[in-house]
Amino acid sequence: MSTNQILEKSAPGINAYHFITHWHVAALPEEVYRTLEDVDVLARWWPSVYLDVKVLEKGQPGGVGKVVELYTKGWLPYTLRWKFRVTKTSFPTGFALEAFGDFVGRGTWTFMGEGSGTHITYDWLIEAEKPLLKKLSFLLKPFFSMNHEWAMRKGLESLQLELRRRKGEKNVPPPPKPTFPHNLLKRS
Repeated sequence: MSTNQILEKSAPGINAYHFITHWHVAALPEEVYRTLEDVDVLARWWPSVYLDVKVLEKGQPGGVGKVVELYTKGWLPYTLRWKFRVTKTSFPTGFALEAFGDFVGRGTWTFMGEGSGTHITYDWLIEAEKPLLKKLSFLLKPFFSMNHEWAMRKGLESLQLELRRRKGEKNVPPPPKPTFPHNLLKRS
């Protein structure tokens, strides 16, 4: 069984967003943790959202202090450039990060074993700093929220496929591709 439940909680400020995403996957917490912490291949298995990913700093053993630069998008035809720093790790139950760039805030991944599967929670509290999002949040916040929900649905689908690949399953379909391919040209 897998679910993609996303709750938007009220957040202070017109350009602030608070999303809580719940997924369930047929994998152990250790497998989920290792897949999500392996950011070097994130653009390969979650290409609908992650267009480019670069590790800028490796951080300490275990990952605290790792800094990652991201070029991302959702369903809507705009891209985001942002970075995150891993602030806390607790293998295999989760990790936390702080975001900066086009997003400023924090995210916390939590993994809880349930039978032969894992319940995943992602708590994402951010403020949009990209000028387009910041200026238009008062008007387009519901669309920006739907964009996040789309990205997380693609994330669940992509994660499930990647977990199957990592378990050695043959003939696993490719992950969903990004929308609006005209927007994939990298901009400085």
